[in-house]
Amino acid sequence: MRIRTPAALLAAGLLAASLTACGQEARGGSRYEPDTGKGTTIGLAMPTKASERWIADGENMAEQFEKAGYRTDLQYGDDKVENQIAQLENMITKGRSLLVVAAIDGSALTEVLRRAHDAGIPVISYDRLILGTEHVDYYASFDNERVGRLQAQYIVKKLRLGKPGEGGDPYHIELFAGSPDDNNTRYFWNGAMSVLRPYLNSGRLVVRSKQTRMNQATTLRWDGGTAQKRMDDLISKNYGSARVDAVLSPYDGISIGVISALKSAGYGTKGRPLPVITGQDAELASVKSIIRGEQTQTVFKDTRKLAARTVAMGDAVLNDKKVRVNNTTDYDNGKKTVPAYLLDPVSVDRTNTRLLVDEGYFTAGQLK
Repeated sequence: MRIRTPAALLAAGLLAASLTACGQEARGGSRYEPDTGKGTTIGLAMPTKASERWIADGENMAEQFEKAGYRTDLQYGDDKVENQIAQLENMITKGRSLLVVAAIDGSALTEVLRRAHDAGIPVISYDRLILGTEHVDYYASFDNERVGRLQAQYIVKKLRLGKPGEGGDPYHIELFAGSPDDNNTRYFWNGAMSVLRPYLNSGRLVVRSKQTRMNQATTLRWDGGTAQKRMDDLISKNYGSARVDAVLSPYDGISIGVISALKSAGYGTKGRPLPVITGQDAELASVKSIIRGEQTQTVFKDTRKLAARTVAMGDAVLNDKKVRVNNTTDYDNGKKTVPAYLLDPVSVDRTNTRLLVDEGYFTAGQLK
């Protein structure tokens, strides 16, 4: 898209000014410098700064793209779909050579990505699969069904449930899912349910709230405060003298909210220990919570490695080289099956938090 008229140039200037107010963060040179040669500019559209993992994802990719010889235009959408769409439109207008997009709402980008396609700009969907458009070229993420399986398998192990069908006392579990507008939510949920469903069907695990469908368990924008309110409600309406034995939580921020609600209800005291509580992303606050004996588990996804893989994919795209992928069958976005590269996640609890130090993800001092 080329803007040629004075009126359009003025409009573009006003749009750029408004985006600055929305948290625009351009890196690696002038925001309006033409994109030519090795120094072309990559547009990085991240969803929010409210989560430390997305800040790290954006900064890791910007740093690694710049080391590879590119400029970067890093934007955070403040969890507002309209912000992200405006930021992407601005990147297209400025002729960014590649867009890497972690979508706020995976189904809301159809029109803006059509414009990217018309402008000849390739798109890599980052961690969250973009839905409903053929104009996404590649997908880089972790094996998200495996994330859900790791969380559920941990619950089965800690409660000593044995194999499905074996006898034993029932345990009470409550289920949380991610944001309904994030396609990963479905993969996490399906992975976890593939493990938990036999125990639910046999009565070995009991959901006292009866909220066992994903659409009953979702947490808009993965918000910890929203999760805390829901957990407060679940406890007050369903538990009384009964005990919550486990909580399936798909993300550390949700886990922190769940723990706050449980503590308010008297859990975490000597006679009423906290239940088994899972998580994801190995955020520092949650790793410290695990070390303190509050949150029980998280799933570590080394986003530095995901950033490196995305940079390698983007570099291959921009230089007409073969893009390395390891899954070409499973990620149907409703319009096409998107070729993907998936990394493996790792389960972390008190027994192996040292792994995060050994991998250089945190320092020993940070975990004290």
